[in-house]
Amino acid sequence: MKKNVIVSLADSNYFPLLDELVNSIKRFKESEDVAICILDAGLTQEQKETLLNKVDEIKSAEWDIEVPGHKIKGKEWLKSQVSRAFLPKYFPNYEKFLWIDCDAWVNDWNCVELYFQACNNGKLGITQTIGPGYKITSKVNWLFGKLAIIKSQNFKHAVKSKIGYNNARKLAFAPHINIGVFSLEKNSKGWDVWQNNLSKTLKAGNIFGSEGLAINMSVYIDDLDTEFLPLNCNWITSNLLPKYDEQQKTFVEPYLPNYKIGIIHLAAGIWREGKDMRVDKSIKIEIETLNDKKIVKSLRFS
Repeated sequence: MKKNVIVSLADSNYFPLLDELVNSIKRFKESEDVAICILDAGLTQEQKETLLNKVDEIKSAEWDIEVPGHKIKGKEWLKSQVSRAFLPKYFPNYEKFLWIDCDAWVNDWNCVELYFQACNNGKLGITQTIGPGYKITSKVNWLFGKLAIIKSQNFKHAVKSKIGYNNARKLAFAPHINIGVFSLEKNSKGWDVWQNNLSKTLKAGNIFGSEGLAINMSVYIDDLDTEFLPLNCNWITSNLLPKYDEQQKTFVEPYLPNYKIGIIHLAAGIWREGKDMRVDKSIKIEIETLNDKKIVKSLRFS
């Protein structure tokens, strides 16, 4: 019986990305000991049949916390903002859970092992979106040259979700935590803490981003025991482009010592002429190699 599981979610529009994620996992021999489970938020029957040849289980995602219908407006994929906080309910036979957004893919298996190790003893395994090369962490509007109106992602969502200004201030300049990749044990108290905060953020705020705000609250306000993993374990390409190692044929961090990137995450998309690489796989961009060359390449899994 497999004890560890990787979980993701998609609707029919994001199925190609989900399929690439699954393929990126299964190319590693070590994946034979890890289950892959999928939450269905609007996949077609044909797409589910394709996946069932590769994965262990597919379950329909639900609204595990009641959300007003006017907020949903037919966007069933928004279930991802809720259901990922309830993974042990959907897949109770596993001991450790690693969630990976469907717009991400595995480039180095060592990163997967790190996430499963990080969640030992009830800890949350996760990555902060800050590291070498990040030139800005929070936005502010300056009044009269010296008064600042905070525009950070955490603060903006916190205020809109009406969790209180004291709590919002605690999050204002805390390094944002991206919930697109995380790990938790089945019996971790982290699930309850996260679900409780998610219930609060969903009441007043938008559905999209609510789960991320809730996990930031869990870490920075409730002091959930957390193992912070390095940036290459969840490399968000829209924040900082990687470089390419032509000799090893792999994506690496752009600064010395150019560590190999573990998970490539296309969150927010890579846009060219109004087209998103997540939707159009033909989109390619110019990136640098370790030999200071410029090459044109897709960041999608191939």
